[in-house]
Order: sequence, then structure tokens, then C-alpha cells
Amino acid sequence: MVFLLFHSLNVFSQPIKKDTSYTVYQTYMKLKKKYPKIKIAKAIASPDLKMEKNIIYKSISNENGSRALHLDIYRPAKQGVYPALVMIHGGGWLSGDKSMEGPMAQQIALNGYVSVAVEYRLSNEAKYPAAVFDIKSAIRWLKVHAKKYGIDTSKVAIEGESAGGQLAALVGMSNSNQIFENLSDRPTCTSTVQAVIDIDGVVDFLAPNSLNNPRKPNSADVLWLGGTFDHIPLIWKQASAAFYVDKHSIPIIFITSSIPRFHAGKDEMMDILHQNGIYTKSYTIPDTPHSFWFFHPWYDLTYKYMLQFLRKAF
Repeated sequence: MVFLLFHSLNVFSQPIKKDTSYTVYQTYMKLKKKYPKIKIAKAIASPDLKMEKNIIYKSISNENGSRALHLDIYRPAKQGVYPALVMIHGGGWLSGDKSMEGPMAQQIALNGYVSVAVEYRLSNEAKYPAAVFDIKSAIRWLKVHAKKYGIDTSKVAIEGESAGGQLAALVGMSNSNQIFENLSDRPTCTSTVQAVIDIDGVVDFLAPNSLNNPRKPNSADVLWLGGTFDHIPLIWKQASAAFYVDKHSIPIIFITSSIPRFHAGKDEMMDILHQNGIYTKSYTIPDTPHSFWFFHPWYDLTYKYMLQFLRKAF
């Protein structure tokens, strides 16, 4: 415990830019040893961009009382109706926050989209499937308030990175599946989305590249899912987006690092999508660490792949 506190304070003593997430900065400090030329992608200041942060989309109750969940909206300053991209941060379902999406969300918004970074409950607050419920609630909230924020509700995509990529894929591939609809929200519209971007997020927890990795009781997926595969195999399957793919599925692309375990199940899932005539494509950026999307020189290529797909989808 003493070591962890010292390590955290040592990292925090480094200068952090005001527009940089602390989590992203920690990742940068770890990666720069192997990739000394990387640079953190910065926030964008532009008169062509509007931002509204910490908007409450849902109130939740727990043993400690109640609290609100928030989202940040980035959109073009020019009045109009635009497609939307819901953005889900990573962090092993245990850490991270929506501010990590800021630079990429701004970049996407400047290209004619309403991008929305969503807060969701992490595993130290609520286990699976609470995060899925939260994200679907956020999508419904956006549709209810679509007119105010200039959103075309027929063109809503979802994107996520790492654990956020797993969640984005699951939300997208479970369109209309009542297992993941929290009826206590009393929804007035659907949480359906039309396209998915999965950046280095597992789509099949049962795939060999995932399941065969050694795990401890405090491993990120074990903590989030509520137990090991041996104890709750059906939950591990239920949380895997690949098992919901059929002829009704929506287009999805994958942008992946060079580390295979973070895209376990992708190839098999793509095969099923191809068989059903549904568009899917995978981009692997060579010699990349996990979390590549936060940093130059990989950031630009990441958002270009994202925009290319969004234009095709919409």
C-alpha cells in the first residue's frame, strides 16, 4: 500500500496539461519508455465547436443515497441536424472517466457530428450489466433531447476503446434485446444504434485469446462480471457481443493494436457478419501498444478510420 501511494504521488509530481486526463497522463508516462516519441493528443479550441459538459442524463440510487450520471456533448457551432457518435471510455471497467474522450470527441464534432462522451458506473460501484444499462439510458436520453442538440436520431453510432470498446460492441449488437433494457427507466424511445466502432475491445470473452489468459480474483474482467468463468460461465457468454450477431446486426469496424488478446473473437465475429452480408472491416495499426488512440503518431490514423466508417454508414 505504501509503495502504491508513493508511486501515485511520484507520477502526479510530473507536470500535467490542464486539458489532459490524469489517466491518459499516467498511461503516457508508462508508454514513453518504449515509445519515446509519442505525444498526447490535445484538446481543440475552435469557434466552429460547441461544448456542454456534465449534463445529467440519469439519477441512480444505491446504499449511499443517490447520485447523477453525466455526459459531455460536443457539436458543430453551425446550426443543423447531425449524426451522433456516442463515445465510451476504457479503463478495465474499473477506472477512467468521460474526459478521456475529449480530444477525439472534439475532432469528430468538427467533422460534422454530435459526439457524446458518457459516464457509466464502474465495477467498484456496480457490476455487470449496470454499465450496459447506463449507456443505453444515455442513448435514449439523447433521442428524447435530439431537437435541442441537433441530433438525427436515425443516425446514431456508438464507439468505445478497450473496456469501452467491449461495451460499445455489446450495446450495438444487442439492439432491441430485452435482457439489456432496464425497464425501471420507463423508456419512451429505443436505445437502438445504427453502427459500431470497437477500438481494441474484446467481443468474445470465451475466445481462446481471452479465456486462456491467466487471471487472478482481482483481474479486471473478473471483478466486473462478478466472478470467474468457472463459476459463472453463462454471464461471461452473455457479456460477449459476438453471440448476438445475426442477419439483423448492424455494421461494425474494429481498430486494433498489435496485441491479439484485446481483440479476441473479432475474426470469428466478422466471419458471421460477412455471411449475413453486413459491412465490417478491421484495421490493425502496426507496432502499437494498447491505448494507442490517445497518442500521436497513431491518433490521426485512428480518427481518420473512424470518420471514413461514419461517412460510409451514414
